[in-house]
Amino acid sequence: MRTGQSSAAMLLAALAIATSAAADAPPEVDRFDTVVIDAGHGGEDEGAKGPRGALEKDVVLDVASRLATRLRSRGLRVVLTRDSDHFVPLERRTAIANDARGDLFVSIHANAARDRGAHGVETFFLSLDATDEAAASVAERENGAFRRPGSEVAPSDDPVVAILGNLMANEHLSESSAFARMAHASLGSGDSRASRGVKQAPFVVLVGLQMPASLVEVGFITNAQDEARLRSRQGRDEISKELATAILDYGRRYDALRGVEGPTAGGGT
Repeated sequence: MRTGQSSAAMLLAALAIATSAAADAPPEVDRFDTVVIDAGHGGEDEGAKGPRGALEKDVVLDVASRLATRLRSRGLRVVLTRDSDHFVPLERRTAIANDARGDLFVSIHANAARDRGAHGVETFFLSLDATDEAAASVAERENGAFRRPGSEVAPSDDPVVAILGNLMANEHLSESSAFARMAHASLGSGDSRASRGVKQAPFVVLVGLQMPASLVEVGFITNAQDEARLRSRQGRDEISKELATAILDYGRRYDALRGVEGPTAGGGT
């Protein structure tokens, strides 16, 4: 056999072996392993402010950091859309999450209302139509960052227009609803806090995400009782634990539906 023919035969043989090995290799397992945590606001965007001066941007960043630590200790990969006090445009947060190929996106916020008696927790998932007027007001306030200077994409005058173009393409609304309910059940388990329900609203930060996603309002910073909890390290740690419980439970559900055992197997947070 000529040298050229010999080389070609060897290459063909090697290719055949490689192809066979690839065919015999087990398929990549789709397990729950990456969570994207989004601390709302940041930098010049302070978010809501409490009667004793607590700032939403600071409270939610601390909760997000504590939550990340808990989840990483359970073997999960965690990506933070911000890990310090700086402004991140809403559309950039979406891009970070999609680049990370997350299995779940959780946006953490603190609520606000003119009625200082309003208190408790709310969880949201994406919809073009808000559940009620109060949910629409929350979305309008949180979407304010979409129009801030520094946004990478010039939005339309109404962010709902952007949502309309993306909502039908979102394949994760059912799973987003499932997680929102799990998160609300965990956050609303305390006797001292009102459960304000799971709602839907047009949040820009949830648009275009290629994963289940929920926005969580962990309390009303404008309410004296809720603000006191949000100001305390113990309170923020409790919130992070409650969110971790919901995320780990969701992860176990995610893996069970796919017949795999992931890093979230087992109990505790």
